[in-house]
Parts: sequence; structure tokens; C-alpha cells
Amino acid sequence: MTGNKNTFEELEEALKFGWSLLDDLNFQYISDWKNDNPSRQAIGYFPIYVPREIIHAAGMLPVGLFGGGSHLQVIKGDAYFQSYICHLPRSVIEMALDGNYADIDGFIFPSICDVIRNLSGVFKIIIPGKFIKYLDYPQNFDWGVGGEFYSLELWKLQQELFELNGIQVSSRDLNHSIILYNKNRRLISQLQNIRSATPWKISTADFYAVMRAGYVISVEDHNNYLENVITLLGQIECEPEDKIRVIITGSFCEQPPMGMIKTIENAGCYIVDDDFQLGAMWIVGDIIDVSNDPMQALARAYLEQRVLSSSVYDSDGSKGNFLARLVKKHKADGVIFCAPSFCDPALLDRPELEKTMDKYHIKHISFRYHENLGQFQVIKEQVGTFSDSIKLWA
Repeated sequence: MTGNKNTFEELEEALKFGWSLLDDLNFQYISDWKNDNPSRQAIGYFPIYVPREIIHAAGMLPVGLFGGGSHLQVIKGDAYFQSYICHLPRSVIEMALDGNYADIDGFIFPSICDVIRNLSGVFKIIIPGKFIKYLDYPQNFDWGVGGEFYSLELWKLQQELFELNGIQVSSRDLNHSIILYNKNRRLISQLQNIRSATPWKISTADFYAVMRAGYVISVEDHNNYLENVITLLGQIECEPEDKIRVIITGSFCEQPPMGMIKTIENAGCYIVDDDFQLGAMWIVGDIIDVSNDPMQALARAYLEQRVLSSSVYDSDGSKGNFLARLVKKHKADGVIFCAPSFCDPALLDRPELEKTMDKYHIKHISFRYHENLGQFQVIKEQVGTFSDSIKLWA
């Protein structure tokens, strides 16, 4: 490992900042942000994708909510949902009942699955008086049908935010927010390219912390943060280890525990791509043609520039080909299907995705987890065997 000593220290400090946000279940950044201007409001949203540009244009802070992970023991939350669903809703209910979301003024629940849809109703009961919004998405991607529907949904969201804080969003405001998030996506893409080309420079756990910061801090602050991390990574050199290159898929909503991510890496893998923070990369490329009708541009981007994910209906089998292209793009040696227990979208898609991987002779393994999983020995052995088999016989 070579580079200026100060550079390594600066990089370490930058990564510590990301980890501090990840470990803070009380969202101190939001409190400080609101203290700077008491009229400010924060809007929490649940995985995976929400058009943050509209929230930002309304002068609000969009905050991604992913539960407490391994930091939180769920007790009260278990009383609100049955045991045969994913762990995420029980975790966020626990945090809501414990007051962790006290500085958040409203909540948006996107249409990802039945669990998140029903969670919006539960929040109306346990946090009465706060803004609660269920945001539906189109399943028909023809502009004359799904586009018109989604455009209307976005206009409704903007109007409801106006009723909450009294700030009327102009086209100029929305254009400005879109430009900032376009920059954010470009910077994320740059960081992802560094990680893919030289995964030994930044671990997936550290990459995750840097990405996750964007769900808490303002887009302006996150853009500056990303620029700093990218600059520092460009100034260091490291020697690669003898590891295989893998892509992880299926973890787009309930987040895997950090211990599991580190276990996969320590078992002989460089994770060169994943869908842990899919919402930040949901729109591929810049949102264009924003000057005349930015709201329509947001709607069109969802229809035409979205990634392919198990959270969106697909009737033609293109998800498997999309994953195969990712394997080729990142020169991956294999795929790890890693989904939360009881995640219907991911687990229902898995057999078809595995068939596509077999079709293209792409090696793959699969397992499940929940967000506060504490034992990783079985996963370590499975991933280690996968890694060794590829090194020896692929």
C-alpha cells in the first residue's frame, strides 16, 4: 500500500464519518440540520426508490429509513406483524415507538411490496398526526398509461408537501434539485467504477457506509463527501489479494448486516457490484430534458431509465439478461443470490435468474439472511467453498 500518510489519514477520517452516520439510530445530523433553521422539515422514506428531487425542491431533507440492523433488538415491533415476513417492518416500528424518528416530520411508503404498503397504515396508528404518504408506481410502462398515472402521482406528492410546509415548488426549483441529484448519480458511478476496477482500494463495507451517508445528509453535503472520497482514493495504491470477483443481488430492501458483508469479503471475495443501496442508483444516467417540464422528466426517467429489479414487474425475462450483462461489465467470476428471509419479490425471481445464469454458464450460490443476523459461520463456509472452487476449477 503506497501513498502519502496524510492521504491515508484523511481517507480514514472520511470513512469514519460515513460509519458514524450508519451507527447513529437517533439521526443527530437531522437535529443539527433543523437547528440551523427551525422551519426546516425532514421526510423519511422507505426502500427502495423515492423521487427525492421533489422533496429537496420543497426545501425538505429526504431521509432513507432502513431499520436498526444489528444495532437494535426488536421487542415491541414483533407485536405488529406476523413472523413469516421480512424483518425490516418490525425493526422500523420498534424505532418509531422508541422515538428514533422524532425529528422526522413525515413518511413516504413506496409501492414495493405488500409489507411496505401495509406499513403505511400501521404508521398512521402508531405516529398519529404526522404526514403519511403511500406512493404508488406504474406497472404499465407505456407513457400514455403508466406515464400519465405516475405524473399525476408526483403532482399529488408535490401538492401534499406544499400543504405540509407551505413552500410552493417552481419548475426552476425542481430543475435545480434534478441537477444536484444528476451530479450525485454521476459521482456514485465514479466511485462504483473505482470499486469495480480496484476493489482492493475500498472494502464493500466502507463503500456501503459512504453510500448510506447519502440517505441521511443533504445531497449538497453528500456530493462534497463523494468528491472528497473519490479524490483520496485516486491518490493511493494497494496490492490486490487472491480473491474472486462476485456480484451480490437480492438485498435491495432489508439491508444485510455488516458482519455478513465482511464475512463474504473475508471468505475470499471482492464484491464488485451489489444492489444494497439500489435506490441511489435506480435512475441510470442523468435525467434530461428538464427545463420545460421537470415533473414529466422525473416520470419519464422512472419509465425509461430505471434499473431492472425484482421489485418491478417484468414479463419478458429481461432481468436475467440484465444481471448477465452486469457480470460481463464487472468481469465477475460469479453471482451470490443473497436475499432476506421471506422477501417475496427477490425469492420469487431467484429461480428464473438462476436459470439465466446457468444458460450463460455463470457460477452462482444462494442463501438468505435477516438484518440482525449474528452468526455467519455457515455463510463463511459456503462462500469460502464457492471461492475456492472457482479458483481451482473455473
